[in-house]
Amino acid sequence: MCFTAESVLERSRQKLTSEAGFTLSAAESNFRKGSTFHRVISLGERLSPSSRARADCKCMWLTLSVFQLTRPQSNFFAPVEDVMLPSGSFNNKVAFITGGGTGLGRAMTTTLSQLGAQCVIASRKLDVLQQTAEEIGKETGNKVHAVQCDVRDPQAVSKCVDQIEALAGLPDVIINNAAGNFISPSERLSPNGWKTITDIVLNGTAFVTLELGKRLIQKQKGASFLAITTIYAESGSGFVVPSASAKAGVEALYKSLAAEWGRYGQRFNIIQPGPIKTKGAFSRLDPTGAFEKSMKHRIPTGRLGTKGEIANLAAYMSSDFATWMSGAVIRLDGGEYVFISGEFNNLISVSLTLRSAVFIIHFIHLFQKQKMTVFHGKDD
Repeated sequence: MCFTAESVLERSRQKLTSEAGFTLSAAESNFRKGSTFHRVISLGERLSPSSRARADCKCMWLTLSVFQLTRPQSNFFAPVEDVMLPSGSFNNKVAFITGGGTGLGRAMTTTLSQLGAQCVIASRKLDVLQQTAEEIGKETGNKVHAVQCDVRDPQAVSKCVDQIEALAGLPDVIINNAAGNFISPSERLSPNGWKTITDIVLNGTAFVTLELGKRLIQKQKGASFLAITTIYAESGSGFVVPSASAKAGVEALYKSLAAEWGRYGQRFNIIQPGPIKTKGAFSRLDPTGAFEKSMKHRIPTGRLGTKGEIANLAAYMSSDFATWMSGAVIRLDGGEYVFISGEFNNLISVSLTLRSAVFIIHFIHLFQKQKMTVFHGKDD
């Protein structure tokens, strides 16, 4: 009876694949290409102490190589960027998107425009808005309007809504997407820093929602309101306290209005995205890329989300296919929230370590209990 390094690897591979769907990492490849540990271990003679020690060490190295594993979960969850809803789902509808010039706002505007909506986008930077509106209009063949608006200022919001009515009429779809954020230890947070974020996120959403909602009620017109928040609106998060607090306030606002204004034909829903890689946010919050890399290890699907995935969900929740949905909070995060919430979920990595340790102990036990010889290919 004999064991080879190759046979040990193969048996380990079969066991791991059948039990957990794991694949071996580059360690196995390195072993096959460059290692001199192509030794044959056979029953027969007792090892000398020095040979036993060398064999034990080499066996441990082999075992650790086997257990340097990767979980190829992202291979199973590739994003689909195609527009989900049928063409024409938003024909004869007007959609208003705050923060529509870049990032998620632009992606949602593009999808709604592709589906037939006449879109109006708003933010403070008119030049960016106009360029985005022109580019999306050329891509989709539908008119996109650009309206400058500082959502922090209720008078500016009122004037913005006047322009929307003049350009396209009161909207059927309102997406509150304008946001701001920065990272700061809370002990260094200034009143101005707090106010800057809460003015945009909470006050801005409230001003837009209340101004439009009152006019819609007056005109007896129904509409779908959608807010883009974050998973830490629910969980809380250190170092982004103004954003977490403001987003939580937005969720309370929308849930409250879902209960109160359903009688007027208004629906209010919320999307909680996990980490979505957008140029603006990641250039500010993750300039080195370290955050993105660390995030993937705590997302069970093994990757960040895409703008297209959020846009498809937003389109569905705002469409006539979802008229029975109101007061809903939909989390789209690859499973991140449930992973970070579970007290024992980090045992995924610990369990691999324990299995590796058991495997090592088992092999050492074989060396000690059986009479084995290591043939090195040449004499020591």
